[in-house]
Amino acid sequence: MDIQVQRPRWVDRFSDLDCRVDEIRFAAQDGYVPTQDREWCEVVVDGKTRRVRFHDYGQLYKIPGFYETLFYQRLKCCSPIRVVELLEDVMSQFDEELSELGVLDVGAGNGMVGDELEARGVAQIVGLDIIPEAREAADRDRPDVYEDYLITDLTDLPESDEEFLRSKGLNCLSTVAALGFGDIPAAAFAKAMDLIEVPGWLAFNIKEAFLDESDNTGFCKLIHQLTRERIIQIQAYRRYRHRLSITGEPLYYVAVIAKKLGDLPDVILDELSK
Repeated sequence: MDIQVQRPRWVDRFSDLDCRVDEIRFAAQDGYVPTQDREWCEVVVDGKTRRVRFHDYGQLYKIPGFYETLFYQRLKCCSPIRVVELLEDVMSQFDEELSELGVLDVGAGNGMVGDELEARGVAQIVGLDIIPEAREAADRDRPDVYEDYLITDLTDLPESDEEFLRSKGLNCLSTVAALGFGDIPAAAFAKAMDLIEVPGWLAFNIKEAFLDESDNTGFCKLIHQLTRERIIQIQAYRRYRHRLSITGEPLYYVAVIAKKLGDLPDVILDELSK
């Protein structure tokens, strides 16, 4: 049964953004239908047209309002609210509240997930991304959401950043619309999980194909191994329409809520880092 989704926070925030997008066009591509990680569009800003690839996040974040207009207005993305509401629902079954969480929001971007978490009472949210443009966009669009925001590489995490994050005592990891396609590899995701205290919560989504046995990104193997060894325990697994493709086809993802029951063994982290 599908869940009833509340009004997303971005709808209210969007009207306050200094949106500079005049037009977005999904231009004809000579019959070629690109894969999800190769989708692109033409955007008109201040009368000038430029081509932007969807996974070129640095360019997306530089244009105020572009990210929301493209993914949430035109392509009907609903993942931030889907994942956060599912986390809230599962935690309520354990008589726990989101206000008890300290969240590490990985792939935080311009703060859409953090915004949903803050709206539900999460007071401590630390953002993490790999590109400076993401933090700049969050500071511009949602300046009061994150307690701290780190720009760092989880596959090569500086000791000072790791010490800082562990000192925060964070007990929840969120990562939405960021896993797979090389944006956040399995090794980075595992390291992020390692930074969360025990017991803790995990709230993430991923394209359903990446959890298939034929997946070669490492996510399927990692999730199965952590579950089998009782390092995590999956509490909810829900398939839903993440967004539309540029041709109007639905792109299905899986939202996953899990409990972290134990620390990740060094052997797992070492194997993924090879």
